[in-house]
Amino acid sequence: MTEPIPGQVDPEVATGLIALPGTPLTDAVVQLVEPALSPSLFNHSMRTYLFARLVAAHLRLSAGQDYDDELLFTACAMHDMGVAADGPHTQRFEVEGADRAAAFLVGHGRSAADADEVWQAIALHTSSGIAERRGTLCLLVREGVALDFGGPMGNTYADALGDAQAGIVHAAYPRLDMIRTLTDAIVAQAAKSPKNAPRYSVPGEFLRERQTYGRTRMEHAFRSSRWGN
Repeated sequence: MTEPIPGQVDPEVATGLIALPGTPLTDAVVQLVEPALSPSLFNHSMRTYLFARLVAAHLRLSAGQDYDDELLFTACAMHDMGVAADGPHTQRFEVEGADRAAAFLVGHGRSAADADEVWQAIALHTSSGIAERRGTLCLLVREGVALDFGGPMGNTYADALGDAQAGIVHAAYPRLDMIRTLTDAIVAQAAKSPKNAPRYSVPGEFLRERQTYGRTRMEHAFRSSRWGN
């Protein structure tokens, strides 16, 4: 499918729209995540942060006052690290990614409380109805992911992202068949151990549906999503 086309947006606004935090900590996150994930999943993680930041603006939340932008970036960038090729793959991918992010933050001098906040945001990002009630960071990560899914995970804040803005973000970070790539990675990780795929969890159901039907309901739903892939 053709990537979304950018609309007419002021160049300065466009530059700000796709700017990453660029702090020593967030640069270290990028250095860890980019080689560990496929280009498709790395782009998805970056879009998740950019879209989460738009949700924050939509809700009139300010970085540094209502949420910590470094923690938001870390949680968004690392939310799928549980499927990274270099991971241990011994528990469900959300928890594995959360553990990696928490250890990373503590190793880079952030507090245990900060690490726990990011842990929750990553571990709960597939838990609709729970993540939204566990604080600002959990909400923003969940809704950033939902915006990048374009509908199947919910449309609560769809109006936080205009088509022109989406076009600019997608031009910087193309989708690269994200849905199939992510589903493949989750299923492969889930198949490695029963602990990775508890029944009725997202990885458990993805694995069961792929094995039974050859396709997940999530993949089917994307045929009519906002982005189509």
